[in-house]
Amino acid sequence: MPNRTDSNEANQRIDARNFVQASIAHPYKPQHSEAVLAHWRERIKHLLIAQNAVLVAHYYTDPLIQALAEETGGCVSDSLEMARFGAEHPAQTLIVAGVKFMGETAKILTPQKRVLMPTLEATCSLDLGCPIDQFSAFCDQHPDRTVVVYANTSAAVKARADWVVTSSIALEVVEYLDAKGEKILWAPDKYLGSYVQKQTGADVLLWDGACIVHEEFKAKGIIDLKALYPEALVLVHPESPSAVVALADVVGSTSQLIHGAKTHSNKQFIVATDQGIFYKMQQQCPAKEFIVAPTAGSGATCRSCASCPWMGMNSLENLCAVLEQGDNEIVVETKLRERAMKPLQRMLDFRQHLPG
Repeated sequence: MPNRTDSNEANQRIDARNFVQASIAHPYKPQHSEAVLAHWRERIKHLLIAQNAVLVAHYYTDPLIQALAEETGGCVSDSLEMARFGAEHPAQTLIVAGVKFMGETAKILTPQKRVLMPTLEATCSLDLGCPIDQFSAFCDQHPDRTVVVYANTSAAVKARADWVVTSSIALEVVEYLDAKGEKILWAPDKYLGSYVQKQTGADVLLWDGACIVHEEFKAKGIIDLKALYPEALVLVHPESPSAVVALADVVGSTSQLIHGAKTHSNKQFIVATDQGIFYKMQQQCPAKEFIVAPTAGSGATCRSCASCPWMGMNSLENLCAVLEQGDNEIVVETKLRERAMKPLQRMLDFRQHLPG
């Protein structure tokens, strides 16, 4: 027969878990009836076929959009795979559900295609925090450095760079450049840049930028959550602060974190990235439990609550509207596109020669 003290402790543990999960729950979103959602889904399916279009969605978008992309032969992936898929797919129109730099990247890689987005207002704190004039001046101050920029930047910033990278290949690219004796100027995410610097030992000069989602993850919150879920592995995106990265069992891009969840035998995972990724994690690992890492500080407040506000601007409603109206088209001026294509092409060529 169980000891009453043990039983009380178990109940307290359950209450603590419930409290933690309640404090980091999904932010409120307006709800639509299933009939309305079903109407939009069917209308979007019809319009995709009629307009020879394909839907490309990021892991951080609404699960309803991710599911629709899969159902209609589109793509749900990270920014690198989104770009590659769109470039290789025969559709003449790409619908990019994500943030604006992803639409620009698609247009740079496939200028002959029409690229539409559910909203052009969906941007990124990293993009916003790296304006081209200031960044170009920063580069001019350090002409001896190879300029490596993260994909989360504008077309203009990419055009100023020597290399573009995503989080999935950042380490490999910087290792390659370091082996050639090159010094790096990195932008815009200082946390990812610091992680790359520590892992490679390269000479890296960092731009001061950050993702509002990943910057908010707290080491203390993860330590407290780990005490409640001692068997859980910690999955962390390297855009997070170094104290959070130091607690990780797996550090990597969105695709790498999903792979980590699939390949590790643990049944519980604490995940420090945008909780939109839970759709794909749960889909591929239905028997496992995924717990969003805490973002709120001592005042129990957060700016993003582990959900990118700009990714959240993509919806079935505005996806349907952009297909009906044909607006929100991404335009990249020809000369700018040609300059931005060079570092992007380096990234794609480099990725092609990596193992796996």
